[in-house]
Amino acid sequence: MSFSRRRFLGGLAGVVAVGVGAGGAARYWLGTPVDQAGVDYQLIAAPLDVELVAGHQTPAWAFGGSAPGQELRVRQGEWLRVRFINQLPVETTIHWHGIRLPLDMDGVPYVSQLPVKPGEYFDYRFRVPDAGSYWYHPHVASSEELGRGLVGPLIVEEREPTGFAHEAVLNLKNWHVDEEGAFLPFSIPREAARNGTLGRLSTINGVHRATINLPAGQIVRVRILNLDNTATYRLNFRGDAEMRLYALDGNPIEPRAFGKDYWMGPGMRVCLAVKMPPAGEEIAIRDGPVRLGTLRSVPAEAAATDWPPALPANPIAEPDLANAEKLNFNFEWVGEVSDTTEGKPPSLWQINGIAWDITDKTCADRPIAKLQLGKSYVLELKNMTQYQHPIHLHGMSFKVIASNRRKIVPYFTDTFLLGKNERAQVALVADNPGIWMFHCHVIDHMETGLMAAIEVA
Repeated sequence: MSFSRRRFLGGLAGVVAVGVGAGGAARYWLGTPVDQAGVDYQLIAAPLDVELVAGHQTPAWAFGGSAPGQELRVRQGEWLRVRFINQLPVETTIHWHGIRLPLDMDGVPYVSQLPVKPGEYFDYRFRVPDAGSYWYHPHVASSEELGRGLVGPLIVEEREPTGFAHEAVLNLKNWHVDEEGAFLPFSIPREAARNGTLGRLSTINGVHRATINLPAGQIVRVRILNLDNTATYRLNFRGDAEMRLYALDGNPIEPRAFGKDYWMGPGMRVCLAVKMPPAGEEIAIRDGPVRLGTLRSVPAEAAATDWPPALPANPIAEPDLANAEKLNFNFEWVGEVSDTTEGKPPSLWQINGIAWDITDKTCADRPIAKLQLGKSYVLELKNMTQYQHPIHLHGMSFKVIASNRRKIVPYFTDTFLLGKNERAQVALVADNPGIWMFHCHVIDHMETGLMAAIEVA
């Protein structure tokens, strides 16, 4: 699929970034048609020095004047209109992770749009069908661009009140920086051939070991988003607080106890209800035994509330399992780290014997599977490696229905953490026409072959 350089990008040389600073970019109305309510943002990507390591500046790239980027909010069923302005020295796009939207808004270069060059803008405009916790990031030179800070939360609020009076959004990100805040390599071939290249500094909302103050005795909705390139967190908590899971990756589940821990691969999200302990007490947020941050109870005047009911289901089509066609996808390691070409990453991974080449703009012309519009499918995902892979599908949600390694309570998602040597089954209705990316969200796995295109027509 080839693109000519069309004017739909609209040159914007010399755009003035009004209102950009440490507090975030200016928000403004682009113009609302009389029959469509919505929220509109001007979102600027630009260099920004941030203090990740005390006393040192890191030359990050930021959406809306902060890293992670400006929080965007819209109500379910309404239109989100974002004028994205690129003031970076490189071309980029925005992909809206987990959102079911038209192909031309998906932000994949040379598939859904041309990259937005420095000084240009692009208007993203789509209706959001599902409530939940989502995020946005580029799909160009992803290791570097996400690694430098180009990630941000997108919260889609339910149409009606949910019963939660308090809410906190926690953005987890691991940074590739040294002791003085200078960037380290975002992808190292020998690490990309294993778990992926990990950073050395973990943050919540851009702060190392952040403390989040929440009202004592209240039940708080806590959205946790893994916006990292590589890190899979074994999320757990230490402290005297009851908590329940309410949603996974944007989609509601029947509320249940959080349990001992929860594994969150890159791109995954959870929504918790946390009953905060008495004022002055703390809850440690941990990755395995490592403390990431703290939830601190502070005095609150309001009386405690009851646990809210289950969140309303999103309008996702239920797959017809009895008549679904089965497709197999094998995720394999086949690389030779020493076999590299200058300017081109090594080929280390493949899906069904085919490795994606991020330097080849025509890869999407050869989809790994062609799905019939409106038909149900069961995808068997087979991890033939010793490493975990968070498998993400653009444009559609799928239902996790079975695994040979763990008990599954079926649920809808857009990203599934496929464990070592795990075989899992997910089902979907192919109800969104287009060419959709299907890939591991460990970014340097994706950029060294673990990606494919699926066509729905």
